Amino acid sequence: MYKIMIVEDDKALCSNMEAVLRKWGFETVSVYDFKNIVSEYAKYKPNLVIMDVNLPYFDGFYWCKKIRELSKVPIIFVSSRDTNMDIIMAVNNGADDYITKPFTMDILVAKINAILRRTYSYTDTSPDLLECDGVILNLIDSTIFYNDSKIELTKNEFKVMLLLMKNKGKAISRERIMRALWEDDSFVNDNTLTVNINRLRMKLKDIGLTDYIQTKKGYGYMIL
Repeated sequence: MYKIMIVEDDKALCSNMEAVLRKWGFETVSVYDFKNIVSEYAKYKPNLVIMDVNLPYFDGFYWCKKIRELSKVPIIFVSSRDTNMDIIMAVNNGADDYITKPFTMDILVAKINAILRRTYSYTDTSPDLLECDGVILNLIDSTIFYNDSKIELTKNEFKVMLLLMKNKGKAISRERIMRALWEDDSFVNDNTLTVNINRLRMKLKDIGLTDYIQTKKGYGYMIL
């Protein structure tokens, strides 16, 4: 079942789209926190996004561009703005299609089905992001996104973050982390792990994530 995220501040239209899409067998989720749509996207991991242009705080073009920094998920704009410049802006910011209001639900469903076929017929639909409390780990390019800031991780730093974020709230032993970092004959010792953790903490601090990785004395590390 494909999951569709709807970003629309017109509640009546949003409810109507939800009802129609569910009848067609889609799973839907609507966003009501318009301050941080990127975090909402990372949390829900939809297969397609429907987005209005006129939104509170920032417009849809802004959020489309931000999502494009993380993912190639299909994005369809629905908007009452119908000038050529609006359509060009949508395309330039990474949109896959643009539907002007008012529109029929049949048109919307047809476009959704066409885009989903093109996008997922021969590809893996598994999520490419991992999100914990607004911190987004990109599983494709080994980057972290937080509050409009982005950092790149080394291979070992990525493996540490992936293990800790997947086990949020649980302490992970140093031995388990070191095993996760081993590759073939490349041995990771206690000192190497300490260096990797310290370097990772410095990178996280640079984007405002101070003390994000907690030390469990005599055991290991965790993310609360």
